[in-house]
Amino acid sequence: MIMEIKLGDVVRLKKKHPCGSDQWRVVRLGADIGIKCLGCQRRVLLERAVFERRVKAFISRGE
Repeated sequence: MIMEIKLGDVVRLKKKHPCGSDQWRVVRLGADIGIKCLGCQRRVLLERAVFERRVKAFISRGE
């Protein structure tokens, strides 16, 4: 089953980023998912399958 992901979603990942934050905002959709750390503003590009495995919870939903 495909996870429904929208631009602007804020998600919590299983592992923390080195800056200490575990919350990320979705900034790009496609075959790869672009996410931005809400702690240090670093942008990361993950394959959709990897992103779906790493998501622990949705904090808020985008439009």
